[in-house]
Amino acid sequence: MNHPTHSTRRDFLKLAATTAALTPFAGFAKSTPFERSGAPRFKLGLAAMSFAGYFPTNRGRPNPKANPAKALDIFSFVDYCAKQGFEGAELTSYFFPDNTDATLVKLRRHCFLRGVSISGTAIGNNVAQPKGAKRDGEIAAVKQWVDRAVVLGAPHVRIFAGELAATPPYPDARKLVIEALEECGDYAGKRGIFLGIENHDSLDHAAAMVPLIKAVNSPWVGINLDPSLHSDDPYRDIAECAPYALNVQLQTEIYAGKGKKNPADFKRIARLLREGGYQGWIALKYESAEDPMIAVPRVLQEMRAAFTS
Repeated sequence: MNHPTHSTRRDFLKLAATTAALTPFAGFAKSTPFERSGAPRFKLGLAAMSFAGYFPTNRGRPNPKANPAKALDIFSFVDYCAKQGFEGAELTSYFFPDNTDATLVKLRRHCFLRGVSISGTAIGNNVAQPKGAKRDGEIAAVKQWVDRAVVLGAPHVRIFAGELAATPPYPDARKLVIEALEECGDYAGKRGIFLGIENHDSLDHAAAMVPLIKAVNSPWVGINLDPSLHSDDPYRDIAECAPYALNVQLQTEIYAGKGKKNPADFKRIARLLREGGYQGWIALKYESAEDPMIAVPRVLQEMRAAFTS
């Protein structure tokens, strides 16, 4: 005979299992700032954007700045990361030879055999559009790269919101951007991929970025933090953005107001990230004037001293 208590418990477990099956990641509540446990820790990676001038093609077009004698492809970039001792590589989509599953799987295999983790990938997009075909296309492009990230084995995709300030006036512009990011976040979350919005365009300071992130109702959407913020006090902005960060793209220079730049204080940035509870990748995105082939190995030593000591 079925005991009533046991029957009720079985019914409850059956209902819970059915609900979980119908609602992917149902156990994940919205979490901004992101809730992390344990001491903050960092892993050091290198973004392919650091060698933008070395790739013969960029977004499918010839790169006239590339020197054929020094050319890299995305596979030899991974080899460079391994040789220098980077733990991870951020594989910017602009430099892929193509986006077929065969190439993505080949690249995933190459990284694994070289002992280099794929920290993420990065795309260019703009969802700051009025409703219509153009906006639909931008949202579709983000979803498409979520699918590609799954094949590649990249847990994170850097995306853009777009230039809200320069967008032609239309009703509820900010609301439409938030809705687009929520739609993309929902799709990405069902595939286990995080979306990091870069503090770029009109979101290049914490006062604009943080409220937008708070408004986006998705536990899979956060900030792709570029510490080179266009702010009167970029270190203050780093501190404000850190709790919402999914990825950090480190630069060697930081804005000092009115278009000026100063050398970035890595140790100060590390302290602010630790205080903000950040855990994860610090991906060097080298964009300074010195040849990255010469500068990057030295900068890696500086990163180790600041972020891993």
